[in-house]
Amino acid sequence: MTADGGNQLISVHPEELKFIFELEKQGFCDLKVINNTEHHVAFKVKTTSPKKYFVRPNTGVVQPWDSCIIRVTLQAQRESPPDMQCKDKFLLQSTIVPSNTDVDDLPPDTFNKDSGKTIEECKLRVVYVSPSSAQGNLEDEGLVSATRSPDANSALQRLKDERDAAVRQTQLLQQDLDMLKRRGQRKGVRGFSLMFAAFVGLIGIMVGLILNLLLSSPPPTVPQND
Repeated sequence: MTADGGNQLISVHPEELKFIFELEKQGFCDLKVINNTEHHVAFKVKTTSPKKYFVRPNTGVVQPWDSCIIRVTLQAQRESPPDMQCKDKFLLQSTIVPSNTDVDDLPPDTFNKDSGKTIEECKLRVVYVSPSSAQGNLEDEGLVSATRSPDANSALQRLKDERDAAVRQTQLLQQDLDMLKRRGQRKGVRGFSLMFAAFVGLIGIMVGLILNLLLSSPPPTVPQND
């Protein structure tokens, strides 16, 4: 299901951008865009507050039946919105493009409705969540054991966050690497991807180390009173 219920070309998950909001700290939310067709589909992300958010990538082409990850980063804020209510909105436009079209080949009027093309739109709202509320949701879902001390819970959550961030970064780097490979093939440039491949491999090793640490460390228990 899509966020506005009217799209057929793509599906977007989750259906809203949820950020853990802390003053002077960045937050991020990842969107998975799925191409539901046998065509190449181009997308573009717009927002009502472009100075507050960094979107990577904000434009792209998804191959038939494939998907990609879009990371939306909330820049560090100095003030909290009233009652943690955010009025920012995002718009994800999508349209069919010719086969094997690369993002660099998209004409300027790709997402112009006046061009006569069918442009589908998916509207996404933004939700801010306080760190305490996010921790409470984890406890409600049974993800935090009552036998662990608060320090242990905090350390475990940090490991999970680092693991998830490393996985997402690996996915983004792989997307960049694939895009650069396609560019290199068109331009006849060789050897440009070695540094990116090494970086992706390093990130993969970091993910493995974090997972091993997370899975091998026994949860500390609260001392029993005699």
